Amino acid sequence: MACDPSQHADLAAVVMQEGLAHVCLVTSSMTIIRAKIDVNIPRKRKGMCAQHDKGLERFFDSVYQAVNRHVNFDIVKCVLIASPGFVKDQFYEYMLQQAVKTDNKIILENKGLFVLVHSSSGFKHSLKEVLADPAIANKLADTKAAGEVKCLEQFYTMLMNEPNKAFYGVKHVLKANEAQAIDTLLISDKLFRCNDIAKRKCFVELVDNVRESGGEVKMFSSLHPSGEQLDQLSGLAALLRFPMEELDEEENDSSDDE
Repeated sequence: MACDPSQHADLAAVVMQEGLAHVCLVTSSMTIIRAKIDVNIPRKRKGMCAQHDKGLERFFDSVYQAVNRHVNFDIVKCVLIASPGFVKDQFYEYMLQQAVKTDNKIILENKGLFVLVHSSSGFKHSLKEVLADPAIANKLADTKAAGEVKCLEQFYTMLMNEPNKAFYGVKHVLKANEAQAIDTLLISDKLFRCNDIAKRKCFVELVDNVRESGGEVKMFSSLHPSGEQLDQLSGLAALLRFPMEELDEEENDSSDDE
């Protein structure tokens, strides 16, 4: 799994122009072409519009099938669709229509992850210029962190409404983990970069324990605003499966002692 780039490529891209498309997976260190679609589309001449439209539909269908086959939405957090002109818009519209027709819930549930951008051509090298655009980089950061932002909002809501089921700080989160009470763990990547090796091991063990007990782990980037917010809460927070009043009482006792 560690050697397979598709297991950790959280960005996918479809770079296209009329008749040519590349479906790619992008990791921090490489871009892998998963599918190349090359379809001959008759030119739009007088009296040949129907043939052109059929060819375009055949092309879009091949790209749609490639997206279904190669993009794993459990891992991918953003899909770029890049093209010159309106090809990207036409394809996106076609894809949603097909998803509704075939009841493709995966595409319909994740349609918010698709980002439409301009590129100079449908060749792989065009992806470099797209990713170099600062506006696109910001958009990608927001899209990739969308799940984390939602989770942080849930945490704050829980903290207000059911404070016995939402805790932050190393001491409380570790205690909740001992009781196997953690449903969702929110952890900042900053904690894995601390200089104390014993602490780093402790956080890795915590993440493993939460996953083993059936909990979900949300990793926050300290470079994103949501990660900065979590860092203000010690970089560690947890939503619990059941209330743990004893943790709340413990906190009150310690504040009384102080």
